[in-house]
Amino acid sequence: MDKSLIAGAIASVMAIGLVVTLGVLSLLSGGLHFLFARPRLEVLRPKNRETGFAFGFKWDSAREPAKFNRVKVELFNPFGKPTQIILSREFVPQDSTFAVDVDFGEPMREFWEAKGMRDARVVVEVAATKEGVSHQFEMKGEQFKLKYHGAKQTLEEFNEKHTAQPSKPLYHIPERSFIAEPLPESDKILKIASNPAFAGNFSNAQAAGGSKEKAEDNFSISKVWIEPGCIVCDACEDIYPEVFDVQDETCVIRPDAPLDNGLLVQEAAEACPVEVIQFKKA
Repeated sequence: MDKSLIAGAIASVMAIGLVVTLGVLSLLSGGLHFLFARPRLEVLRPKNRETGFAFGFKWDSAREPAKFNRVKVELFNPFGKPTQIILSREFVPQDSTFAVDVDFGEPMREFWEAKGMRDARVVVEVAATKEGVSHQFEMKGEQFKLKYHGAKQTLEEFNEKHTAQPSKPLYHIPERSFIAEPLPESDKILKIASNPAFAGNFSNAQAAGGSKEKAEDNFSISKVWIEPGCIVCDACEDIYPEVFDVQDETCVIRPDAPLDNGLLVQEAAEACPVEVIQFKKA
């Protein structure tokens, strides 16, 4: 037999096998989806047993993205009275597993009072009106009645069981200390007026013995006063105690205050954190 014919026959058999395999896998996938991923409706216990209807709805939102926003309960009662009742309500659109509790009002009382419920047929339809998607669940009237009055699970319990809870954010609090790290050792010193090593560099600084060294550009003042707002921080009295007297609630100018050292008065005014020291040059 020609080898080309044999090769062609083998290729044909393999192609047919591949097609059959894909078909079987497709059927299995569809079957599994029908068994485990098809939409499901659970009748829940409503808050109002007489006029309300609560239900939970689960479906594969990844495979069928839609926002469901309407429920319809239809009674088909050809052998009873009334022969047909349609109840419908819209709710906030839901795009994943959810539960709602709607109130149909007085028409729901008529629904339960219908004669011939045992032989009637009830269809519950959950629809996404914007996407044109709907799922229907059909059952006998007596079966629906038993599900409704026998429901024990509440809306809150359904949501707690089926709705994914958002994970709580984790906050990492860095360790903080109010105690500063010790400064590195150094042979450097601050060049400030209160340091005796640099007393001569500041014209208005007091020497270690307490005598005042006035600069040549010093000046006299004719008046010095304290405006309202003093916080009694003692800064001015520390600089020029002969002029400033810090008391319990404010600072006052001493009656016999010397007015010939304008530089020290100016330093005290500049050191005041609330700037209430005022003076006038002579």
